[in-house]
Amino acid sequence: MNAAQVLARLQAGNERFVRGEARFPTVQKDILAELAKGQQPYATIIGCSDSRVPPELVFDAGFGELFVVRVAGNVISHEVAGTMQYAAIHLKTPLFLVLGHEGCGAVQAALAAKFRGVRERSRIERLLENITPGLDDVNPEMSPEEQMKVGVEANVRWSMRQIMDTPEAQARAAEGVLKLAGAVYELTTGRVRFLP
Repeated sequence: MNAAQVLARLQAGNERFVRGEARFPTVQKDILAELAKGQQPYATIIGCSDSRVPPELVFDAGFGELFVVRVAGNVISHEVAGTMQYAAIHLKTPLFLVLGHEGCGAVQAALAAKFRGVRERSRIERLLENITPGLDDVNPEMSPEEQMKVGVEANVRWSMRQIMDTPEAQARAAEGVLKLAGAVYELTTGRVRFLP
């Protein structure tokens, strides 16, 4: 499948999920036996670790269909970048999707640190340092709710920018073999809103 077909497949899976008509998960021994030989996922998802946002369920995807990288705040660290490079080179997934979500605690903590000087423990602060640069356009005069909404989307776009700033992503995009998309999962509806 090409990237446009993959994106359409993810959108259709999310529609089934939202309607309550998800097909997965079902465990079929023949599928597991085939997957034991190797994997060929059609998309790489970079998402948050939040337990309320499992990409395989959100996109109604079965075993072996998605290569999922999850870390709080969907931040792009060296480890995440290495994992994505593996997906690009060895798995050749045509679509990379950065999936943020409403109510992201990591974004909320980054906003609190940026605007109110709230401090966290050292490793959490290091995580937040990966989010804060993407929040530069968040207006300090906004309400906390509006800051959160804008901040979540800004964080997705920041992660996308970091991905596209890599030589590998630029080369694959120029070759036409990579599509990068961003989306925000709505906690209350289950719907994934793809960013323009």
